[in-house]
Amino acid sequence: MSSSPPAAPWLLVIDPQRIFADPSSDWAAPTFPAAMTQIQRLAAAIGPQRTLVTRWLPTADRSTSWGDYFAAWPFADVPADDPLYALVDGAEQLSDRPTIDEPTFGKWGPQLAGIVGAGAELLVTGVSTDCCVITTVLAAADAGCRVTVVTDACAASTPEDGAAALHTLGLFPPQVRLARAADLLP
Repeated sequence: MSSSPPAAPWLLVIDPQRIFADPSSDWAAPTFPAAMTQIQRLAAAIGPQRTLVTRWLPTADRSTSWGDYFAAWPFADVPADDPLYALVDGAEQLSDRPTIDEPTFGKWGPQLAGIVGAGAELLVTGVSTDCCVITTVLAAADAGCRVTVVTDACAASTPEDGAAALHTLGLFPPQVRLARAADLLP
């Protein structure tokens, strides 16, 4: 009895938004431009049919701990349609699908799971390595996905925080592995 070949991986691009890319933003990730270059290379190789783009939106209930969060970061407490939350130039063209919008750090949830399915192979990229990437990766691994974090296609809040996040993610093999874009591209 022959087994079927493994499904092609999904490229997950976490939160390529202006709030994380604009150098004037309090949440700017300094290596975002370099990460976006790698994301675009990966998306070109994988194709828009298997590339998914997420957005973090400030729509969480303010009566929860999210109220405290937005009190600490008032510049981000604006309507979801504010230009801060728009995708960066070129991000919309990465995928044939609508963005997956979530009000949470982690993007793994019913929307994403419903598209990729149980046990999917995910190549995870985006911003911020030390926040939305790490929370998404660990939840997806818990759900049974095989996750590769593309280290040079992720951007962190600081180099030190990014290194700490990658160190932590490196503690979860075989469900989570770390690789550079060049290791994954033909």
